[in-house]
Amino acid sequence: MGLGTTLGRQLRQWQIQNPEALQSGRAIANRLIDALGAEDALKGPIRDLANQPLLLQLLHGSGASQTSARASLGAHIRQTYSAEVQSELQDLLDAACGTSEPAAVPPRQSVAAAPAATALKGLEPLAPGLALSACGALVLSWFGQELDRLIFDSWGWSGGLVLVLSLAGLAVGPWRSSLRRRWSLSSEQASQPRQVWRWISSPWVHGSGLEAAVNLAVLLIVLGNSPLPLGQVILRYSLTALACLSLAALCAQRWSVQRTWSGSAGPVCALIGLAAGSSLLHWKLLVFRPLGLSIPAWVLLLLVGALQLGWQLPRQQPEERSTALQRLLASSCSWGLILGLVWALISRLQAGL
Repeated sequence: MGLGTTLGRQLRQWQIQNPEALQSGRAIANRLIDALGAEDALKGPIRDLANQPLLLQLLHGSGASQTSARASLGAHIRQTYSAEVQSELQDLLDAACGTSEPAAVPPRQSVAAAPAATALKGLEPLAPGLALSACGALVLSWFGQELDRLIFDSWGWSGGLVLVLSLAGLAVGPWRSSLRRRWSLSSEQASQPRQVWRWISSPWVHGSGLEAAVNLAVLLIVLGNSPLPLGQVILRYSLTALACLSLAALCAQRWSVQRTWSGSAGPVCALIGLAAGSSLLHWKLLVFRPLGLSIPAWVLLLLVGALQLGWQLPRQQPEERSTALQRLLASSCSWGLILGLVWALISRLQAGL
């Protein structure tokens, strides 16, 4: 998927989410150029395309009107721009009206290599956020290590307990609504260079009080007595959240799913998947014992899984045409569960060797 397809799908998402905001060429141009980032070569052509009245007809029309506008814009592009720019702008128009198709595999490229190449191409718009979040995980890990050395080691607090208390502090209080609005990451913002800091902040703030309570309770059950130091806990939490979020954002981009990601659902489901998978693969009941209770891993899997299904299956936008499976794969909790099960399988294979 090229840059033109990415911009076209982004434009289609904006049209579905808030069509009233795309009633002028200037508004469309400003949004597209902001999403374009550092690709200066396309800024002029995209601004020219956005100022064409036919583009508004293409976005807001239907049937013969939309087809006519698409044909006229295509002719204008072929007469005005070079072949490379033509290709990107044609892809943008196709994706904007929902008619884009996967690019054909070149003759010299094997069919098996095509999905990998497409996935790597789709990661390009997300690369700034991925890079910044990975670096941020290292910085947060160092900060946690210093806090552990200076404060929490002497108090006898585990790294898991400090993590839960930190997340709880961000989830309650008068600042919680502001943090949810400013720190969460939406599918629209995932590819915008000016919003890359949200890749770091989104795992630390929850979208709702109920979700925060469930996730923090599970983290406390699983990690409350963890022997890992705070720096290692934060590093694993941040990198797991990044892995889940990147896969969810890639799926949301691929299928034009509207999603807003926040909270610890990815790491929580990864822990549950690892515990439940290890219990099954070793054929041994894995039990957590908080406050004298005995909670098997499969109970956490069923409870959290049922709640997450209820939260993730509904469409966030009524006009969205995604399927239930696509919406699940565009959620970080689903990828957390998958990655946890995969890690349990890898651990079992290593133990067998």
